[in-house]
Amino acid sequence: MTSTPAPTPAPFGRVLTAMATAFHADGSVDLDATARIAVHLVEHGNDGVVVSGTTGESPTTTVAEDGRILAAVKDAVGDRAVVIAGVGTNATAHSIELAQQAEKIGVDGMLLVTPYYNKPGPAGVLHHFRSVSQAADLPVMLYDVPGRTGTTIDMATYEEAITWPTVVAVKDAVGDLVRAVRLGQLGYAVYSGDDEANLGFLAHGAVGFVSVVGHVAGRELRAMADAHAAGDNAGALEIFTRLLPAIDAVMGVANYGATTAKAALQLLGVLENRNVRAPLVALDDDEVAALRVGLVAAGLLPASATEA
Repeated sequence: MTSTPAPTPAPFGRVLTAMATAFHADGSVDLDATARIAVHLVEHGNDGVVVSGTTGESPTTTVAEDGRILAAVKDAVGDRAVVIAGVGTNATAHSIELAQQAEKIGVDGMLLVTPYYNKPGPAGVLHHFRSVSQAADLPVMLYDVPGRTGTTIDMATYEEAITWPTVVAVKDAVGDLVRAVRLGQLGYAVYSGDDEANLGFLAHGAVGFVSVVGHVAGRELRAMADAHAAGDNAGALEIFTRLLPAIDAVMGVANYGATTAKAALQLLGVLENRNVRAPLVALDDDEVAALRVGLVAAGLLPASATEA
């Protein structure tokens, strides 16, 4: 009888949120409010935070801003949580600069997304990943999100990258659960990058999540992961089912992500506003009302929050 392989350990913890970046009304970075978001996440079930990813509006921030944001978050959470720096761009030299800056700040890892818009082929993606991962001595989580990048990472690229000493994990938003199993077999710690698929990913060997809904449901996501790990599949399903109205509300609008995360944080009282940078636009009042209803239905806001 063959033994079952041990689960791949979770190198960055199990529950992480791709955190939003706060802005002042004039569009400048609000470091104090950004630090509050990080503290809120750590105090509500998150093992770690991913800074300056898509939800952090990284396409609109400069290298200098990214450094200040990262340092503010690192200072705010200290050693209470893992801090991962988003360093993925569509220019390899730019990503190398961000990776080296992140290493100097002293974070725990970096998130490296497939180059977007210019859509390099497999050889180009491999070259980009190798160049950036070798530029800093930090553990790397690759990020596969073809809905945003236009490119799916080739399995041959994964097979090569896992042989590099710093590449340890993947945030998977491809939506192919069988592919996620195969990534685990290659040796990757697989993290769900799609809140709608979180429970399915756990059932297919994922070690955890990099969430957007985690801005408001970190404790619930942790409880779901704990239940699944304990073999309580019915309990995990019950938690996931209870979260569905919030998942739909946060992820179900056209410009979800930073916009819905910040509006949710405003409803929770963590942020005083929901400012975003163009080309994103903040949720309007009707969209915030719909978001509020979803959070109340999921038990993440009190029923009185449905009142104007």
